[in-house]
Amino acid sequence: MADEFIKGLGIFTGGGLAWLVLAGWYRTESFESTQQLVAPVSVDLANTSVFNAIGVTLMDAFFWFTLFGALAFWVLIPAGRQARSALRDRDADAE
Repeated sequence: MADEFIKGLGIFTGGGLAWLVLAGWYRTESFESTQQLVAPVSVDLANTSVFNAIGVTLMDAFFWFTLFGALAFWVLIPAGRQARSALRDRDADAE
């Protein structure tokens, strides 16, 4: 269980840090705003460079990777192992 926890924590902190950096670049118009990190993207993607488009795409990818990666290692994998163990015990009791 500790192995899954640390993998989930690594994904959560690494992906979260990457998202925070990119969101700080692309979603913060001014530091006096109360909408920092959650404001709409301030870059016009139709008239911008490829690097800005890649940055905004990576920002969204890191956000979802952080959420689903941590969920997978903290909830789904342990639940799957618990279900497999319960099924194995049920089959052993039936024999």
